[in-house]
Amino acid sequence: AASPPRPSSFHERSFGARPSFDTLSLRSLRLAEGPARGADDRYSVVSEQLEPARSLYRGGGGGFARSYTFERRLSSGGGAWLDGGEGPPSRTIRAPAMRTLQRFQSNNRSRLGAASAYAGSAAEHSSRAPSVRSLAEAGHHLHDQRDGGSAYNGHGTLLSQHSGGFDDIDLPSAVKYLIASDPNLQVLGAAYLQHKCYSDGNAKKQARSLQAMPKLVKLFNSPNQEVQRHATGAMRNLIYDNAENKLALVEENGIYELMRTLREPDDELRKNVTGILWNLSSSDNLKDRLARDTLEQLTDLVLVPLSGLGGSGVIQQNPSEAEIFYNSTGFLRNLSSASQQTRQKMRECHGLVDSMIHYVNSSLEVGKSEDKSVENAVCVLRNLSYRLYDEMPPSSLQRLEGHRRNNNSTMTGELVGCFSPQSKKAREHYMSADIVTFTEVSKDPKGMEWLWNPQIVGIYNRLLQRCELNKHTTEAASGALQNITAGDRRWAGVLSRLALEQERILNPVLDRVRTADHHQLRSLTGLIRNLSRHARNKDEMSTKVVSHLIEKLPGGVGDKSPPADVIVNIIAVLNNLVVESPMAARDIVYFDGLRKLFYIKKRRDSSDHEKSSRAAASLLGNMWQYTKLHRDFKMKGYRKEDFLSL
Repeated sequence: AASPPRPSSFHERSFGARPSFDTLSLRSLRLAEGPARGADDRYSVVSEQLEPARSLYRGGGGGFARSYTFERRLSSGGGAWLDGGEGPPSRTIRAPAMRTLQRFQSNNRSRLGAASAYAGSAAEHSSRAPSVRSLAEAGHHLHDQRDGGSAYNGHGTLLSQHSGGFDDIDLPSAVKYLIASDPNLQVLGAAYLQHKCYSDGNAKKQARSLQAMPKLVKLFNSPNQEVQRHATGAMRNLIYDNAENKLALVEENGIYELMRTLREPDDELRKNVTGILWNLSSSDNLKDRLARDTLEQLTDLVLVPLSGLGGSGVIQQNPSEAEIFYNSTGFLRNLSSASQQTRQKMRECHGLVDSMIHYVNSSLEVGKSEDKSVENAVCVLRNLSYRLYDEMPPSSLQRLEGHRRNNNSTMTGELVGCFSPQSKKAREHYMSADIVTFTEVSKDPKGMEWLWNPQIVGIYNRLLQRCELNKHTTEAASGALQNITAGDRRWAGVLSRLALEQERILNPVLDRVRTADHHQLRSLTGLIRNLSRHARNKDEMSTKVVSHLIEKLPGGVGDKSPPADVIVNIIAVLNNLVVESPMAARDIVYFDGLRKLFYIKKRRDSSDHEKSSRAAASLLGNMWQYTKLHRDFKMKGYRKEDFLSL
């Protein structure tokens, strides 16, 4: 085998084998809730979901910067993405549709100045928008208007009836305007819905009951661009934080119409469409369908061209295109936390993984590792790496694991006893085996091959070193590394040793550990746990990591304590090192680790504490096997029974 088999620990020999301490990274990050009940301890079961900002109709080129501010406000709760997390706008924003109304009023003033004095003339009827009040009072007039006729007397205009804004418009009237033949009325109806549904949940429910959803969907591909913009803007607000409206949109063939609209060469429209897709993707029950109906077109129309993959190789985005790409990667980020079927479809989608890799690489080259789209892209890569070796094509797995079959049985006898050092012959064999395997993967990876290619380790390492401010990006990078180094597969060991020996990744990881919050510690300690299992030189690793990890453990009731899964990860790292390195056991004693481990062992007042208590008991049992340390143990007041009791 490429990695030596782990010798049985004292605890395993005496009390039966425990499940492997190796972990996979969180497929997703539902940081507001924590781990789901009943989940397998080896995996993190949190989700990364966030609906994008609600649609704010903005003119000019500063839209993306404002949206960025709003997104940061949403993501601030709990330190990371919330499950469908939403919050109030970060500033007071003028109702978007008011500007639309003022534009209509301004146009009407101009037309009134030049119009004929004959109020009833056909010319005047055809030159200005019909009265909102007349529409509201006489429903049959709407039928007349759809037929192309005009039934308005010219006395009611947007200017005269609505000088105070939307005061005289209500939701039923606005929904009726959506099926008017006059594009100005359609825009006004959609703009009112967009304004009214910005933060009013009751308005969203009422609009759905008035059949606004199918009417708006029909306007997505209107011949009038302003109608398209406002219809998609209204829909973006209608479905925000409203599962029923999302489902209604999908049931009205909305996904198909949205993908048609995405082909329009209008950035404002494409921002709305990708924003709608991102909102839809926060509903778990829609993810598989969204993946089926959107991935190929979204990749071809947005991801490949805007990532720089399809052109000169350089990212060239104006502010609107940057927002479109950001929305699209947020959409993918949500989808990638769905089912195995969806993850597999994303891996197999031509150009999708390549776009994510190219964008991250290019951003690193130009010093933009803090970019929010980089964060989304790395989260997508992390999620697509979840259970990678179980879900990758069998032919690829066989190619990566083939060498192991021939050597697994011949190398297991090289280690004798619990702490016997590996022979020189064994070390040379493992190293040469790793080198050989690099010929088994492509030097020019394509598509999903990137997810397990050795080059990906270097990309994640650069993110850990260069991304100083965006903790979500570094958490995702360490989580991706955690995924590809997890488990007993031979390739997990190969990439672990590559990370340790060629990429020298331990130092940047430990730098992150020093300042990490609890959420970051989950993936960082999970990664170190995997690396400690596959490392060749446990002594060298012990001298680097033991002190940093002991520092994170609680030693008393008043101490700040990380989450239980982080504590279990840390103890698992120490255990992996102790079973092969006397230096690890010595350093645990030196850095006051015994006091903390015995405190954790005795703390069994909850199910989480019970897990960490069992882990501490296993580690202490293994430490007792070092007879040269017994004197140090006794000097600190501990007896044999303290170490060996469960």
